[in-house]
Amino acid sequence: MFGIFTPRYLKLAKEYRHALSRVVNYRRDVLPVADLEELEDLREELEGAMRGRNRAACESVERKIDKAIGRVVPRQSYAGLRENIEALVVVLAIVGGIRVYVAQPFRIPTGSMQPTLNGYTAKATGEAPPNWLFRGFDYVWAGRTYLNLRADEDITVMALRERTILSFFTFTDIECRTADGRTRIYSPYAPLAQIRTDFGVHEPIKRDERGRLLAREIYKTYKKGDAIAVGYVDTGDQLFVDRFSYHFVPPKRGDVFVFRTTGIDLIQRTIPEVNGTRVFDSYHYIKRLAGVPGDELRIVQPELFVNDKLAQGEMFRRVMSLENGYRGYANIEYFNDPNWLKPPLLDTPHAVFPVPEGSYFALGDNSFDSLDSRGWGTVPERDVVGRALVIYWPFTKRWGYIR
Repeated sequence: MFGIFTPRYLKLAKEYRHALSRVVNYRRDVLPVADLEELEDLREELEGAMRGRNRAACESVERKIDKAIGRVVPRQSYAGLRENIEALVVVLAIVGGIRVYVAQPFRIPTGSMQPTLNGYTAKATGEAPPNWLFRGFDYVWAGRTYLNLRADEDITVMALRERTILSFFTFTDIECRTADGRTRIYSPYAPLAQIRTDFGVHEPIKRDERGRLLAREIYKTYKKGDAIAVGYVDTGDQLFVDRFSYHFVPPKRGDVFVFRTTGIDLIQRTIPEVNGTRVFDSYHYIKRLAGVPGDELRIVQPELFVNDKLAQGEMFRRVMSLENGYRGYANIEYFNDPNWLKPPLLDTPHAVFPVPEGSYFALGDNSFDSLDSRGWGTVPERDVVGRALVIYWPFTKRWGYIR
C-alpha cells in the first residue's frame, strides 16, 4: 500500500530482479552451470544492495546483469514481431475455443423462420441506388446492399453459380454469352436464390409458365443497358448460437435451435458431390423445436397440438395467432420434391406423429414455406449444435435476444 513512496531506483531494481529470476527459471535446463552460478550470484548481490538501499550499488549490479544476460541469452531477431504473432495465435486459439464450445456465429439463409428470424430477402426496384453515404449507413445498420447491375452489351444467360467468401460474403456468378460468342461473367453481391427469384435471372430452362416441360430451351437475354439486378438485398439475420447450455440441460420444446444434417438422409442427398465425394459434410439448419422424445404431435391448421393439447408457450401462441406476419402451422401435402417424405408427416388434421427416443421434431415458424421435419423426418440428438441466443446484426427490430 506504500508502494507510491518507494524510490524509483528500488522499483527498477525489483524489475531487474524479476527479469533475472525469469531467465534463471526458464533456461535452467539449457544454460551451463557456470553461467547459472554467475546469474544467481548477481541476484544475491542485487538483493543485498536493495536491502542496504544503496543506489550506487544497485545501479552497478544492474549494469553487470545487462552484460551477463546479453551474453548467455541469444539475441532474437524481430522479437517484437515474434511477440505479436504469439499474441495473435493465443487470441485466435481463444476465439476458436469459444466458437467450438461456447458461442458460434450463424447466418439465417432462408425465410423458413420468418418473421421471427429473417433470411435473405430482395426487391427489384429498377431505381438507381442512393448516394454512397446513405448506402453505407443502410448496410451497417440494416444489412442492406444496393445493386445496380445492368448489361453493358447484348448478352444471353447460360449459367448461375453461387460462391461464398469466408462463409459470410455470398456472390452469384452470372455466366453469359455475348453476341460475338465470348463468355462474360457478372458477379453481384447477392445469393443465387434472390438473383433467380427476386430479380428474375435464370439459366436456360425447358418449362412453360405452368411448369410443363417444353421441347425447346428458354434463354434469358438482355439488351445493352437492360437491368439485370437493380434494387436491394437485405442480408439474413446474423446470430450467436449457444453451444454450451445443452451440455448440461436437454433441449426443450419451444427452443430455436441449430443442428447439423449429418443424420438426415433426405437432406444429405442434396449436398453436391465431386468425383463421388461430398464437397462438405453437412448443412446447418435452424428451426423451432416443436417436439421432444415421447411427444405426440398433430397439426390442425393453423394450430399445433402436443399430446392432445394446444401447444403451450409464447412463441407457439404467436405463430398460431395469425397476426403480425405469422400464418400458423400447416398440413402440407406432398409435392414433386425428391427431398420430402412420401407422404410427409402431419399432412392431414388426423395424422399423429410420435417423436421417437433420441430425436427431435423441428418446425419453421413460417410453416407454409418451410422444409422441416414434416418433409425429411426428425433430427437425431447427436446432430444438435446449440440454441439460438441473440441476433447481433443487423440492428433491426429483431436485434437482441431470440425467443
